Amino acid sequence: MTTIDNLVDPGEVTRVLLADDHEMVRAGVRALLAHADDIAVIAEAANGRQAIQAALVEQPDVVLMDLHMPELDGIEATRQIVQASPHTGVLVLTMMEDDDSVRAGARGYLLKGAGRAELTRAIQAVSRGEAIYSPAIAQRIIGYFSRTESRGGGSVFPELTDREREVLDLIAAGHNNALIARRLVISPKTVRNHISNIFNKLQVADRAQAIVRARQAGLGGTADR
Repeated sequence: MTTIDNLVDPGEVTRVLLADDHEMVRAGVRALLAHADDIAVIAEAANGRQAIQAALVEQPDVVLMDLHMPELDGIEATRQIVQASPHTGVLVLTMMEDDDSVRAGARGYLLKGAGRAELTRAIQAVSRGEAIYSPAIAQRIIGYFSRTESRGGGSVFPELTDREREVLDLIAAGHNNALIARRLVISPKTVRNHISNIFNKLQVADRAQAIVRARQAGLGGTADR
Protein backbone atom coordinates (compact mmCIF):
# COMPACT_ATOMS: atom_id res chain seq x y z
CA MET A 1 0.00 0.00 0.00
CA THR A 2 1.30 3.43 -0.93
CA THR A 3 0.00 6.60 0.72
CA ILE A 4 0.38 9.81 -1.24
CA ASP A 5 0.77 13.10 0.59
CA ASN A 6 -1.46 15.87 -0.72
CA LEU A 7 -1.41 19.56 0.12
CA VAL A 8 -5.00 20.05 -1.04
CA ASP A 9 -7.72 20.62 1.53
CA PRO A 10 -9.50 17.21 1.70
CA GLY A 11 -12.83 18.97 2.10
CA GLU A 12 -12.48 20.48 -1.38
CA VAL A 13 -11.60 17.41 -3.40
CA THR A 14 -12.83 13.91 -4.11
CA ARG A 15 -10.29 11.62 -2.46
CA VAL A 16 -9.46 8.55 -4.54
CA LEU A 17 -7.80 5.24 -3.73
CA LEU A 18 -6.33 3.54 -6.81
CA ALA A 19 -6.20 -0.28 -6.68
CA ASP A 20 -4.53 -2.14 -9.55
CA ASP A 21 -1.72 -4.68 -9.60
CA HIS A 22 -0.07 -3.14 -12.66
CA GLU A 23 2.16 -0.14 -11.96
CA MET A 24 1.84 1.07 -15.54
CA VAL A 25 -1.96 1.13 -15.24
CA ARG A 26 -1.76 3.06 -11.99
CA ALA A 27 0.68 5.50 -13.54
CA GLY A 28 -1.64 6.00 -16.49
CA VAL A 29 -4.65 6.72 -14.27
CA ARG A 30 -2.56 9.09 -12.13
CA ALA A 31 -1.56 10.95 -15.29
CA LEU A 32 -5.18 11.23 -16.41
CA LEU A 33 -6.22 12.66 -13.05
CA ALA A 34 -3.15 14.83 -12.44
CA HIS A 35 -4.74 18.02 -13.76
CA ALA A 36 -8.15 17.55 -12.13
CA ASP A 37 -8.23 20.17 -9.38
CA ASP A 38 -11.19 18.56 -7.64
CA ILE A 39 -9.81 14.97 -7.56
CA ALA A 40 -6.78 13.71 -5.61
CA VAL A 41 -5.27 10.22 -5.63
CA ILE A 42 -4.45 9.79 -1.94
CA ALA A 43 -3.25 6.17 -1.89
CA GLU A 44 -2.55 3.16 -4.09
CA ALA A 45 -2.82 -0.59 -3.64
CA ALA A 46 -1.34 -3.44 -5.68
CA ASN A 47 -3.67 -6.21 -4.51
CA GLY A 48 -7.07 -6.71 -2.94
CA ARG A 49 -5.86 -7.01 0.63
CA GLN A 50 -3.92 -3.77 0.35
CA ALA A 51 -7.00 -2.12 -1.13
CA ILE A 52 -9.12 -3.11 1.88
CA GLN A 53 -6.46 -1.94 4.33
CA ALA A 54 -5.99 1.38 2.53
CA ALA A 55 -9.75 1.96 2.33
CA LEU A 56 -10.14 1.38 6.07
CA VAL A 57 -7.22 3.66 6.97
CA GLU A 58 -7.63 6.45 4.42
CA GLN A 59 -11.46 6.44 4.13
CA PRO A 60 -11.46 7.62 0.49
CA ASP A 61 -14.54 8.96 -1.23
CA VAL A 62 -14.00 6.67 -4.21
CA VAL A 63 -11.98 3.50 -4.84
CA LEU A 64 -10.94 2.82 -8.44
CA MET A 65 -10.88 -0.96 -8.38
CA ASP A 66 -9.35 -3.49 -10.75
CA LEU A 67 -11.17 -6.83 -10.66
CA HIS A 68 -8.25 -9.16 -11.28
CA MET A 69 -5.55 -8.77 -8.62
CA PRO A 70 -3.34 -11.17 -6.62
CA GLU A 71 -3.96 -12.33 -3.03
CA LEU A 72 -7.57 -11.14 -3.08
CA ASP A 73 -9.47 -10.18 -6.21
CA GLY A 74 -11.29 -6.91 -6.72
CA ILE A 75 -14.72 -8.52 -6.41
CA GLU A 76 -14.16 -9.70 -2.86
CA ALA A 77 -12.24 -6.54 -1.99
CA THR A 78 -15.21 -4.49 -3.17
CA ARG A 79 -17.63 -6.53 -1.06
CA GLN A 80 -15.54 -6.04 2.06
CA ILE A 81 -14.95 -2.32 1.48
CA VAL A 82 -18.65 -1.62 0.84
CA GLN A 83 -19.61 -3.61 3.93
CA ALA A 84 -17.10 -1.84 6.19
CA SER A 85 -17.46 1.67 4.72
CA PRO A 86 -20.84 2.11 2.99
CA HIS A 87 -20.07 5.78 2.32
CA THR A 88 -17.12 4.83 0.10
CA GLY A 89 -18.06 4.44 -3.54
CA VAL A 90 -16.32 1.78 -5.63
CA LEU A 91 -15.82 2.40 -9.34
CA VAL A 92 -14.66 -0.78 -11.05
CA LEU A 93 -12.23 -0.37 -13.93
CA THR A 94 -12.35 -3.54 -15.98
CA MET A 95 -11.37 -4.99 -19.33
CA MET A 96 -14.04 -7.69 -19.13
CA GLU A 97 -17.80 -7.88 -18.70
CA ASP A 98 -18.00 -10.08 -15.62
CA ASP A 99 -21.32 -11.19 -14.10
CA ASP A 100 -19.73 -11.55 -10.67
CA SER A 101 -18.82 -7.87 -10.62
CA VAL A 102 -22.53 -7.04 -10.81
CA ARG A 103 -23.02 -8.55 -7.38
CA ALA A 104 -19.93 -7.01 -5.78
CA GLY A 105 -21.64 -3.83 -4.58
CA ALA A 106 -19.79 -1.28 -6.70
CA ARG A 107 -21.60 1.91 -7.65
CA GLY A 108 -20.07 2.07 -11.10
CA TYR A 109 -18.39 0.01 -13.78
CA LEU A 110 -16.19 1.60 -16.42
CA LEU A 111 -14.15 -0.10 -19.10
CA LYS A 112 -10.41 0.49 -19.00
CA GLY A 113 -9.34 2.82 -21.76
CA ALA A 114 -11.91 5.47 -20.85
CA GLY A 115 -10.69 9.00 -21.49
CA ARG A 116 -9.95 11.68 -18.92
CA ALA A 117 -13.33 13.39 -19.18
CA GLU A 118 -15.27 10.13 -18.87
CA LEU A 119 -13.17 8.96 -15.93
CA THR A 120 -13.44 12.22 -13.99
CA ARG A 121 -17.21 12.39 -14.58
CA ALA A 122 -17.56 8.82 -13.35
CA ILE A 123 -15.52 9.49 -10.21
CA GLN A 124 -17.57 12.56 -9.31
CA ALA A 125 -20.84 10.76 -10.01
CA VAL A 126 -19.88 7.81 -7.81
CA SER A 127 -18.73 10.15 -5.03
CA ARG A 128 -22.25 11.66 -5.05
CA GLY A 129 -23.83 8.23 -4.70
CA GLU A 130 -24.94 7.98 -8.31
CA ALA A 131 -24.67 4.91 -10.51
CA ILE A 132 -22.40 5.08 -13.54
CA TYR A 133 -21.96 2.38 -16.17
CA SER A 134 -20.32 2.17 -19.55
CA PRO A 135 -22.85 0.98 -22.19
CA ALA A 136 -21.33 -2.50 -22.47
CA ILE A 137 -21.33 -3.01 -18.70
CA ALA A 138 -24.88 -1.66 -18.38
CA GLN A 139 -26.15 -4.20 -20.89
CA ARG A 140 -24.42 -6.99 -18.99
CA ILE A 141 -25.96 -5.90 -15.70
CA ILE A 142 -29.43 -5.56 -17.20
CA GLY A 143 -29.07 -9.01 -18.72
CA TYR A 144 -28.09 -10.49 -15.38
CA PHE A 145 -31.07 -9.04 -13.55
CA SER A 146 -33.37 -9.98 -16.42
CA ARG A 147 -32.38 -13.61 -15.96
CA THR A 148 -32.84 -13.28 -12.20
CA GLU A 149 -36.34 -11.85 -12.55
CA SER A 150 -37.41 -14.43 -15.14
CA ARG A 151 -36.40 -17.25 -12.80
CA GLY A 152 -38.36 -15.70 -9.96
CA GLY A 153 -41.60 -15.21 -11.91
CA GLY A 154 -44.74 -13.61 -10.44
CA SER A 155 -45.59 -9.93 -10.13
CA VAL A 156 -43.06 -7.13 -9.94
CA PHE A 157 -41.41 -7.07 -6.50
CA PRO A 158 -44.33 -8.58 -4.53
CA GLU A 159 -42.16 -8.50 -1.39
CA LEU A 160 -42.32 -4.67 -1.32
CA THR A 161 -45.13 -2.64 0.20
CA ASP A 162 -46.99 -0.16 -1.99
CA ARG A 163 -45.07 2.72 -0.44
CA GLU A 164 -41.74 0.96 -0.96
CA ARG A 165 -42.61 0.46 -4.64
CA GLU A 166 -43.38 4.17 -4.90
CA VAL A 167 -39.99 5.01 -3.41
CA LEU A 168 -38.23 2.52 -5.69
CA ASP A 169 -40.04 4.00 -8.71
CA LEU A 170 -38.77 7.47 -7.81
CA ILE A 171 -35.24 6.17 -7.19
CA ALA A 172 -35.29 4.55 -10.64
CA ALA A 173 -36.43 7.88 -12.11
CA GLY A 174 -33.23 9.44 -10.79
CA HIS A 175 -34.61 11.39 -7.84
CA ASN A 176 -32.54 11.96 -4.71
CA ASN A 177 -33.83 11.42 -1.18
CA ALA A 178 -34.80 15.07 -0.62
CA LEU A 179 -36.96 15.16 -3.75
CA ILE A 180 -38.55 11.80 -2.91
CA ALA A 181 -39.46 13.15 0.52
CA ARG A 182 -41.13 16.21 -1.06
CA ARG A 183 -42.95 14.14 -3.69
CA LEU A 184 -44.39 11.72 -1.14
CA VAL A 185 -44.79 14.29 1.67
CA ILE A 186 -42.75 12.25 4.12
CA SER A 187 -39.61 12.99 6.10
CA PRO A 188 -36.10 12.31 4.73
CA LYS A 189 -35.59 9.85 7.60
CA THR A 190 -38.66 7.90 6.50
CA VAL A 191 -37.30 7.84 2.95
CA ARG A 192 -34.00 6.42 4.23
CA ASN A 193 -35.86 3.76 6.19
CA HIS A 194 -37.87 2.76 3.12
CA ILE A 195 -34.70 2.56 1.03
CA SER A 196 -33.01 0.38 3.64
CA ASN A 197 -36.02 -1.97 3.58
CA ILE A 198 -35.96 -2.05 -0.22
CA PHE A 199 -32.27 -2.97 -0.29
CA ASN A 200 -32.83 -5.76 2.25
CA LYS A 201 -35.90 -7.20 0.52
CA LEU A 202 -34.41 -7.08 -2.97
CA GLN A 203 -31.04 -8.29 -1.66
CA VAL A 204 -29.14 -5.52 -3.41
CA ALA A 205 -26.02 -3.88 -2.02
CA ASP A 206 -26.68 -0.28 -2.97
CA ARG A 207 -28.72 2.29 -4.85
CA ALA A 208 -27.05 1.48 -8.16
CA GLN A 209 -28.17 -2.14 -8.13
CA ALA A 210 -31.67 -1.14 -7.00
CA ILE A 211 -31.94 1.27 -9.95
CA VAL A 212 -30.88 -1.38 -12.43
CA ARG A 213 -33.40 -3.91 -11.11
CA ALA A 214 -36.19 -1.35 -10.99
CA ARG A 215 -35.61 -0.08 -14.52
CA GLN A 216 -35.38 -3.60 -15.90
CA ALA A 217 -38.77 -4.29 -14.29
CA GLY A 218 -40.29 -1.23 -15.93
CA LEU A 219 -40.12 1.25 -13.05
CA GLY A 220 -38.66 4.73 -13.27
CA GLY A 221 -41.29 6.42 -15.39
CA THR A 222 -42.20 9.03 -12.80
CA ALA A 223 -39.72 11.74 -13.79
CA ASP A 224 -42.29 13.92 -15.55
CA ARG A 225 -45.20 13.44 -13.19
